[in-house]
Amino acid sequence: MRITRETLLRIAKETVQQRTFKDKKIVAAYLTGSLLNENPFLGGTTDIDLVFVHAEPPAAAREVVALSQDFHLDITHHSKKEYDPPRELRANPWLGYEIYDPMLLYETQHFFEFTQASLRAGFTDPEAVIQRAYSLLSHARQIWMDLQFIENAGPNDIAKYLKSLNHAVNAVAELSGPPLSERRMLHQFPERADAIERSHFAARLLGLIGGTKAADTVYLTNWLPQWRDAFDAATESARVDGRIHPARVGYYQKAFLAMLEGEDPTAMLWPLLRTWTLAVSVLPAEQSVAWKDACDYLGLTGGGFYDRVQGLDQFLDDIEEILEEMATSNGLEITGTSL
Repeated sequence: MRITRETLLRIAKETVQQRTFKDKKIVAAYLTGSLLNENPFLGGTTDIDLVFVHAEPPAAAREVVALSQDFHLDITHHSKKEYDPPRELRANPWLGYEIYDPMLLYETQHFFEFTQASLRAGFTDPEAVIQRAYSLLSHARQIWMDLQFIENAGPNDIAKYLKSLNHAVNAVAELSGPPLSERRMLHQFPERADAIERSHFAARLLGLIGGTKAADTVYLTNWLPQWRDAFDAATESARVDGRIHPARVGYYQKAFLAMLEGEDPTAMLWPLLRTWTLAVSVLPAEQSVAWKDACDYLGLTGGGFYDRVQGLDQFLDDIEEILEEMATSNGLEITGTSL
């Protein structure tokens, strides 16, 4: 069966229809993510990102539902209280963009209509844009602080490092649009860096994850089966991050293969490294040997980790300088990390 964007949109609508029929405490449901784009596929795969808003706190914040080997539902559950007050969501770098322009599939009592209208007023004003970027930068800096005195970095430490870097990258990205998706981050970041006249940031990002050493596709190709072994093993753990789920194996692996065959194979390094690190963080040491060898090669362990953390520090400083310049040019006063 040939799966098209229209097929997946129909599944999204049917899922919302079924869920809202059974659960009358759902006040809104909307589609976000890659399906909002005309071409959502990468390696022939994509997911269906749905958000359900509940009148009461939901039992779980996230669920992944397999549809086939290549497609799945990625459902986020929010409480209605998370959207109150709507005006403050303008400064929320994640939820703000999620509400700004999704595909509304269900609502009651005009909940979403009111929330979105309140958020959109002033959402693209310089003050709101800079606030969202500062929020991400502040989180990145807080995580960076925890990495200062680590001598022997393990999976949890490197996961924190990558999380800090992710916030930093999206602080830059939000100055010209929504946050970047995990699979496409290295591919799309150069355009966002160009938008703020910092094209060299793309090379710096790649350097901060050792990407210049991964330009040889032999390494990337050899890491794939080792990544898969760790991913499969980690799905059996109740402690693993929600991204590491059996239904998401093809979603990642086929995207990696497509990138390997594309013009920029190193674009796969970010999602590969991030998910591999999350997977081994719940596995015994003997199942993380291949991951450690890869991190050694990329300069993310031993003395290399210290160098990467120092490089991240400079990257954060440079982003902060940009935000300060933007705030000053727009007549905004900065106190700490707030406007």
